[in-house]
Formats: sequence, structure tokens, C-alpha cells
Amino acid sequence: MLNVAIKAARAAGALINRAALDVESVRVAQKQVNDFVTEVDKAAERAVIETLLGAYPDHGILGEETGTEFGNKNSDFVWIIDPLDGTTNFIHGFPVYCVSIALSFKGKIEHAVVYDPTRNDLFTATRGRGAFLNERRIRVSKRTQLKDCLVSTGFPFRPGDNFRAYMRMFAEITQRTAGVRRPGAAALDLAYVAAGFTDGFFESGLSIWDVAAGSLLITEAGGLVGNFTGEADFLEQAECLAGNPRAYGQLVGILGKYSKFAGVQDKMDVDAGIAADKKDEAASSND
Repeated sequence: MLNVAIKAARAAGALINRAALDVESVRVAQKQVNDFVTEVDKAAERAVIETLLGAYPDHGILGEETGTEFGNKNSDFVWIIDPLDGTTNFIHGFPVYCVSIALSFKGKIEHAVVYDPTRNDLFTATRGRGAFLNERRIRVSKRTQLKDCLVSTGFPFRPGDNFRAYMRMFAEITQRTAGVRRPGAAALDLAYVAAGFTDGFFESGLSIWDVAAGSLLITEAGGLVGNFTGEADFLEQAECLAGNPRAYGQLVGILGKYSKFAGVQDKMDVDAGIAADKKDEAASSND
């Protein structure tokens, strides 16, 4: 099954690489504010689905662009697909994007592939068998102090996202770490934590196809992944936190209060902080 997923990811990657040679001619549509889809996303998803269902016609499919339109809706096996994670990067020619494919069996992720077509980097994992980058075993980093850690993130950009709360999170993490990066492709961000290139990652507003494959890479590389309060059942909760075990514990301590599952007092404290920020902004604009 992993080999079929690799074949599907490489087929999608070949399409993406060809389109990247003339990205100006790619047709782009807007799903909502700052949320783009291209003909390449759709073609890549078709290539993935055809490869997977060609091998496993009875399996289910959950794709970012087509949802559950294809495959067997009643199967215990469900392929979770993001055919082009980092579409905004792609349409600008910024070479940070990937194909993400995960296989879920009865709700548990069993196989994962994240493929970066610009670098020909292939991240793979199978439950209980470790995580790999181009067939070399990978492990999360060994850094123990947050002040030495490099953390990646993604900005919330959709209508309804709580941008002010995010900026407070961003400020807290920035002041406590060696640096924060915002590459723009969550599946690749998670793969980089698994490989030890970064020490942690956090983002809200993500969908299951953004995090399914990356989450298995993280755990198979010895890391931890969950929601902002540290609970592991996070795949469909739209908030994701990952890191090596020591960094993860410290990040939970900082970000837990911003979780939608935080306690009442934490939520009141965050709301009070946001209100104070608004008041300061109003005062400074009046000056």
C-alpha cells in the first residue's frame, strides 16, 4: 500500500513540476478569500485517485478538491489526499509545496507519504516501522530548551479566523525561541519536524488532509503531535501542535490557553489580553 501511495505521489509531482515550468499560464480560481485552487490541484488529485483506486478499487477516498465523490464511502480503508499543499506558494513560483497522501484504517493513520516535487524529497512512514526521507531513517531533533528551537507555523487567513489571538501566540513563541518560520505548506512543515530540520510546529484552521500524513511521520520519528492542549485526538479539530517531546511539552505550556478546548479562566485571560491590544491600538491611532 505504501508503494502504491508513493507511485501516486510521484505521478502528481510530475504533473506539478511540468506546470511549474510555465506557472503564469496556470488557471487559478478562488475558493474564498486567500484560498486558491488551480487546474493543477485538480489534475494532481485525479492522478492520485486513479492510481490508488486502480490498485484498491474498494477503498474510500477523502480528497481536498473532490471530497468523498470517488471510492467506496463505506470502506474501512480511506485515502486522505492533499494533491498540492501550498497552492498559494505554487502560483507565485515560490518552491515550497508538496503532495500529501495518508491511508486511514478504521480512523487510524497507517501509511503516509509527503512528496516535495521541487527537491524530489520523499518522506514516508508506516505505523510501527519508522519514518524515512529518501529511504534514510529520520528522527526528530534532540534540542531540549525552547530558546534553542526553530519553530514553524502558518498564519490564519480565512474569514472568521481569530487573527488577534494568533498574533499573541506568535509573539509569545517568537520571544521564547531561536526563530519562527512560516513556509506555507503544513504537510511539509510536519515532515520537517519529523526530519529534525525544525523542532516544533503549530497552526490553527487546518483540515484533516493537511495533517494526516504529517502526523504519522512525526510519531514514527519519535515526536509528539496533538492539539494545543496536548491531546492526541486532533485530526479533525482544526488545531495542530507538533514537536520533539521536550519542545512539545514546553509549547503546550505556552499555547494551551489559546486552544478552543482551554478552560474558562484561560479563555477569559486571552480575551482580556486581546481587548487590551485593541485598546492600545485605538489609543495609538488617535495619537
